Amino acid sequence: MVVKLTPRLQKQSTFMRALLQVRLKLAATLRFLATGNSYPSLQYSFRVEASTICKCIPEVCKAIIAVYKDEVLSCYKTEEEWKDVAARFSSRWNYHNCLGAVDGKHIAIKKPPNAGSYYYYYYYYYKGFHSIVLMAVADATYKFLYVHVRAVGGA
Repeated sequence: MVVKLTPRLQKQSTFMRALLQVRLKLAATLRFLATGNSYPSLQYSFRVEASTICKCIPEVCKAIIAVYKDEVLSCYKTEEEWKDVAARFSSRWNYHNCLGAVDGKHIAIKKPPNAGSYYYYYYYYYKGFHSIVLMAVADATYKFLYVHVRAVGGA
Protein backbone atom coordinates (compact mmCIF):
# COMPACT_ATOMS: atom_id res chain seq x y z
CA MET A 1 0.00 0.00 0.00
CA VAL A 2 2.85 2.37 0.79
CA VAL A 3 4.22 2.09 -2.74
CA LYS A 4 0.83 2.79 -4.35
CA LEU A 5 -0.01 5.69 -2.01
CA THR A 6 3.39 7.42 -1.98
CA PRO A 7 2.85 9.51 -5.15
CA ARG A 8 -0.33 10.99 -3.65
CA LEU A 9 0.92 11.46 -0.09
CA GLN A 10 4.59 12.36 -0.45
CA LYS A 11 5.22 15.99 0.45
CA GLN A 12 8.23 18.21 0.01
CA SER A 13 10.54 18.43 3.02
CA THR A 14 11.15 22.05 4.03
CA PHE A 15 13.48 23.99 6.29
CA MET A 16 10.57 24.69 8.67
CA ARG A 17 9.45 21.09 9.24
CA ALA A 18 10.61 17.53 8.81
CA LEU A 19 8.88 15.27 6.35
CA LEU A 20 6.30 12.87 7.79
CA GLN A 21 6.86 9.47 6.18
CA VAL A 22 4.07 7.95 4.14
CA ARG A 23 4.26 4.63 5.98
CA LEU A 24 3.80 6.46 9.31
CA LYS A 25 0.74 8.31 7.97
CA LEU A 26 -0.68 5.05 6.65
CA ALA A 27 0.00 3.17 9.89
CA ALA A 28 -1.68 5.87 12.00
CA THR A 29 -4.68 5.96 9.66
CA LEU A 30 -5.10 2.18 9.62
CA ARG A 31 -4.81 2.04 13.43
CA PHE A 32 -7.43 4.80 13.72
CA LEU A 33 -9.82 3.04 11.33
CA ALA A 34 -9.30 -0.39 12.91
CA THR A 35 -9.54 0.60 16.57
CA GLY A 36 -11.28 3.97 16.70
CA ASN A 37 -8.54 5.22 19.03
CA SER A 38 -8.58 8.94 19.77
CA TYR A 39 -6.05 11.33 18.26
CA PRO A 40 -4.29 11.82 21.63
CA SER A 41 -3.95 8.04 21.98
CA LEU A 42 -2.46 7.81 18.49
CA GLN A 43 -0.19 10.74 19.33
CA TYR A 44 1.52 8.68 22.02
CA SER A 45 1.65 5.52 19.90
CA PHE A 46 3.23 7.18 16.87
CA ARG A 47 5.00 10.16 18.51
CA VAL A 48 3.26 12.62 16.21
CA GLU A 49 1.17 15.58 17.39
CA ALA A 50 -2.58 14.97 17.50
CA SER A 51 -3.15 18.04 15.31
CA THR A 52 -0.92 16.50 12.62
CA ILE A 53 -2.70 13.15 12.86
CA CYS A 54 -6.02 14.99 12.57
CA LYS A 55 -4.87 16.45 9.25
CA CYS A 56 -3.23 13.34 7.80
CA ILE A 57 -6.04 10.80 8.41
CA PRO A 58 -8.54 12.43 5.98
CA GLU A 59 -5.71 12.95 3.48
CA VAL A 60 -4.72 9.26 3.63
CA CYS A 61 -8.36 8.13 3.39
CA LYS A 62 -8.87 10.25 0.26
CA ALA A 63 -5.68 8.80 -1.24
CA ILE A 64 -6.79 5.22 -0.46
CA ILE A 65 -10.14 5.85 -2.14
CA ALA A 66 -8.52 7.46 -5.19
CA VAL A 67 -5.97 4.66 -5.64
CA TYR A 68 -8.10 1.62 -4.82
CA LYS A 69 -11.65 2.60 -5.81
CA ASP A 70 -11.63 0.92 -9.22
CA GLU A 71 -9.88 -2.17 -7.89
CA VAL A 72 -11.85 -2.67 -4.68
CA LEU A 73 -15.08 -0.69 -5.03
CA SER A 74 -16.02 -1.82 -8.50
CA CYS A 75 -19.49 -3.08 -9.25
CA TYR A 76 -20.90 -5.15 -12.06
CA LYS A 77 -21.45 -3.01 -15.14
CA THR A 78 -22.56 -5.14 -18.08
CA GLU A 79 -25.65 -7.24 -18.60
CA GLU A 80 -23.47 -10.35 -18.86
CA GLU A 81 -21.88 -9.69 -15.46
CA TRP A 82 -25.32 -9.33 -13.87
CA LYS A 83 -26.49 -12.55 -15.55
CA ASP A 84 -23.43 -14.24 -14.07
CA VAL A 85 -24.43 -12.97 -10.61
CA ALA A 86 -27.93 -14.42 -11.08
CA ALA A 87 -26.44 -17.73 -12.25
CA ARG A 88 -24.22 -17.92 -9.14
CA PHE A 89 -27.21 -17.29 -6.87
CA SER A 90 -29.13 -19.96 -8.73
CA SER A 91 -26.40 -22.61 -8.62
CA ARG A 92 -25.03 -21.87 -5.15
CA TRP A 93 -28.15 -20.98 -3.16
CA ASN A 94 -31.02 -22.18 -5.39
CA TYR A 95 -32.41 -18.61 -5.60
CA HIS A 96 -33.37 -18.02 -9.21
CA ASN A 97 -33.18 -14.57 -10.86
CA CYS A 98 -31.63 -13.04 -7.73
CA LEU A 99 -29.13 -10.19 -8.12
CA GLY A 100 -28.36 -9.47 -4.45
CA ALA A 101 -29.13 -10.32 -0.85
CA VAL A 102 -30.22 -7.38 1.31
CA ASP A 103 -29.83 -7.16 5.08
CA GLY A 104 -29.66 -4.53 7.76
CA LYS A 105 -28.16 -4.26 11.22
CA HIS A 106 -28.34 -1.82 14.10
CA ILE A 107 -24.80 -1.05 15.23
CA ALA A 108 -24.65 0.04 18.86
CA ILE A 109 -22.78 3.29 19.48
CA LYS A 110 -21.95 5.29 22.59
CA LYS A 111 -23.91 8.44 23.23
CA PRO A 112 -21.48 11.35 23.27
CA PRO A 113 -21.30 13.29 26.55
CA ASN A 114 -23.48 16.42 26.64
CA ALA A 115 -25.36 15.30 23.52
CA GLY A 116 -28.56 17.23 22.96
CA SER A 117 -32.04 16.14 21.99
CA TYR A 118 -31.12 15.87 18.30
CA TYR A 119 -28.77 13.03 19.08
CA TYR A 120 -31.33 11.33 21.30
CA TYR A 121 -34.14 11.36 18.76
CA TYR A 122 -32.11 10.36 15.72
CA TYR A 123 -29.83 7.74 17.23
CA TYR A 124 -31.88 6.17 20.04
CA TYR A 125 -33.18 2.74 19.11
CA TYR A 126 -36.45 1.65 20.72
CA LYS A 127 -34.78 -1.49 22.13
CA GLY A 128 -32.92 0.70 24.59
CA PHE A 129 -29.59 1.69 23.06
CA HIS A 130 -28.15 4.24 20.67
CA SER A 131 -27.35 2.95 17.21
CA ILE A 132 -26.73 3.63 13.57
CA VAL A 133 -28.25 1.49 10.83
CA LEU A 134 -26.14 -0.40 8.32
CA MET A 135 -27.88 -1.67 5.20
CA ALA A 136 -25.97 -3.76 2.69
CA VAL A 137 -26.48 -5.72 -0.52
CA ALA A 138 -24.18 -8.65 -1.28
CA ASP A 139 -23.77 -11.00 -4.22
CA ALA A 140 -23.74 -14.81 -4.04
CA THR A 141 -20.06 -14.88 -3.01
CA TYR A 142 -20.54 -12.38 -0.13
CA LYS A 143 -19.04 -9.46 -2.07
CA PHE A 144 -20.66 -6.19 -1.03
CA LEU A 145 -22.40 -4.45 -3.90
CA TYR A 146 -23.84 -1.60 -1.84
CA VAL A 147 -23.39 -0.37 1.74
CA HIS A 148 -25.28 2.47 3.39
CA VAL A 149 -24.90 3.69 6.99
CA ARG A 150 -27.26 6.25 8.57
CA ALA A 151 -29.17 7.18 11.66
CA VAL A 152 -32.02 4.98 12.85
CA GLY A 153 -34.80 4.74 10.30
CA GLY A 154 -32.62 6.30 7.64
CA ALA A 155 -31.64 3.14 5.77
